[in-house]
Amino acid sequence: MKNSKSKTKIDYWFLAITLALLAFGLIVLYSASTVQSYNDFGNTTHLIIHQLLYGAVLGLIGMVILANIDYHVWRKLLPGILLLSFILLILAKVPGFSYAANGASRWIHFGPVQFQPSELVKVAIVFYIAAWVDKKGRSLNDFYLGILPAFLIIGLFAVLILMQPDFGTMLVLLVTAVLMLFIAGIDWKYFFWTLVCGAVALFAFIKIEPYRAQRITSFFNPASDPQGISYQINQALIAIGSGRWFGYGYGMSRQKYNYLPESTSDSVFAVLSEELGFIRELLVLGLFTAFALRGFYIAKHAPDFFGKMVAAGIVTFITVQALINIGAMVNILPLTGIPLPFFSYGSTSLLITLCSVGIVLNISKQGAVN
Repeated sequence: MKNSKSKTKIDYWFLAITLALLAFGLIVLYSASTVQSYNDFGNTTHLIIHQLLYGAVLGLIGMVILANIDYHVWRKLLPGILLLSFILLILAKVPGFSYAANGASRWIHFGPVQFQPSELVKVAIVFYIAAWVDKKGRSLNDFYLGILPAFLIIGLFAVLILMQPDFGTMLVLLVTAVLMLFIAGIDWKYFFWTLVCGAVALFAFIKIEPYRAQRITSFFNPASDPQGISYQINQALIAIGSGRWFGYGYGMSRQKYNYLPESTSDSVFAVLSEELGFIRELLVLGLFTAFALRGFYIAKHAPDFFGKMVAAGIVTFITVQALINIGAMVNILPLTGIPLPFFSYGSTSLLITLCSVGIVLNISKQGAVN
């Protein structure tokens, strides 16, 4: 129930942390993207300008708008949001609408505009789970009425994303869904069996595609195929190790000169480490930690259970994505192709991330007074 003394202002701490991550991310991306931008477009600023215009500017506008729209509105529109997300995922496989790169059909295009539907799906699933667990209440732990229907919807979207194929995004979606159900109070036995089934499914997905098994092999033994599947992680580790405490200096990365694959997306953290060093790495980790802590603080003080679950879900999928990306770059997790929020090139990802932050800010605006 809402506190009678509800806040009328957004959580400025959360906003400040978000803006700091955005600014830091754009600065790092500009340096990381200069070589690729010049090779592909003949100038060093094409990629950063695209990220600024279609990711940062549109995202900030969306963040401001959504921060001022009551988040309960999205619950009423949820059936339409889920249907739209489903249609967009289907269109990503339809010739004439789909846009493929590196063997994956993860984007749709309408003229010059490209969009990655799986980014919208993450937000749609967060709202779906939040609305579902709020509606079910005590019957959430009824397997047939509470657990199974939720798993079927989540599984449907997970399979569609996997078909693109986009194993990394599917992993983020499933981890976020499981953690949200845990926060909602799912029975421990269901949580345990969810983890077991997830582990079995993960093993099956890895066995289906040989390159995923090869990534696991390269994770445990980066020297196994240094010019093949292990090449990216080896070059990333060289970049991170070369940075030492304070880095080579901004703009001075060696690895971005076509040595490090995906230097503007999956591997942007390695470029950051090489140029700015371990001390600034700690600053980035500190900002993401502060983002998570403040986000969960907002969730804790949300005016209702639905708002709590939405805020927790949004903060979870952004934080999980960051943890998986950074973990892969320092070789404590296998490579999955997941971008680093706020830092990696990808206008859709940045746009959706900032819009999602706007929703959390609206929840903070309606939450209980500090």
